[in-house]
Amino acid sequence: MADTAVPLEAGTETVNRPGLLKRILLHNLPAKIAAVPMMLTVLVVFVGCTIWTIYYSMTNSKLLPTGKFIGFDQYERLFATSRWNVSVTNLIAYGVMSLVFTLVIGFVLAVLIDQKIRFESAFRTVMLYPFALSFIVTGLVWQWIMNPTLGLQGTLRNLGWTNFTFDWIANPRMVLFALLIAGLWHGTGFCMVLMLAGLRGVDEEIWKAARVDGIPTWRTYISIVLPMMRGVLVTAVVIIGSGIVRLYDLVVALTNGGPGISSEVPAKYVFNYMFSGGNIGQGLAGATMMLLTVLIIMIPWAYLEYGGKGKRT
Repeated sequence: MADTAVPLEAGTETVNRPGLLKRILLHNLPAKIAAVPMMLTVLVVFVGCTIWTIYYSMTNSKLLPTGKFIGFDQYERLFATSRWNVSVTNLIAYGVMSLVFTLVIGFVLAVLIDQKIRFESAFRTVMLYPFALSFIVTGLVWQWIMNPTLGLQGTLRNLGWTNFTFDWIANPRMVLFALLIAGLWHGTGFCMVLMLAGLRGVDEEIWKAARVDGIPTWRTYISIVLPMMRGVLVTAVVIIGSGIVRLYDLVVALTNGGPGISSEVPAKYVFNYMFSGGNIGQGLAGATMMLLTVLIIMIPWAYLEYGGKGKRT
């Protein structure tokens, strides 16, 4: 059968649909072929493993994923476990503080560096350097600093300040603040770089107009510049938020969940139940809840970045 030509509006050429589809498929064919392994990886590893995790979280699997289907019983046990509830509470408290302080400190540092200071590149490198380290290294460094015997407290007491106290990693009421300090030291530089890129993208004419109108600099940043950096802010929130949900190695290196379970987090709970506690079903139930949390963060971001653009245009 001959290809069907579909006429367009007056003054335009006819379009051969099968021919157009063929050209689209053949266009940049090597790149499409090269992307096939990655597409298969996404389907098999990410999508497949996600389905596998959700299914076996509804079984009574112990050492191996061979248990029978029990529905939502594992989730009922999960939220009836005090250790899980403590870990969720810790993550919420740490996450709120970490998100707020990282954004605020990162923005303030970006504003300071944006003042065309000397040695700007050196300052950017110094501030970003902690982000190049792994969370394990960050946790060990801050564990040495906060060690009540060998760290800052012991050093200052040996120098004569015998009443100086800095034992946060051994204090259940302060251990989350110890984690917060280490986390901010690690991630604030990266947030600063994102914010600085957003600031450098603001048109210079906007600054000139603000100065002509007599608007104070601080108000220009808050009322004009920040709303224009919406995309950068949303990206920073998503990156920081997903990192908070996955918080594990910093806790293991700095406090190992202690004292007691006062610094326990969901990722550590999942790891312990799957590999140490011999309860795969319970661990996968916790992992599924973490996945749900990440989706809660990612879906609004995807909607704002992609779904909302068509309505705004």
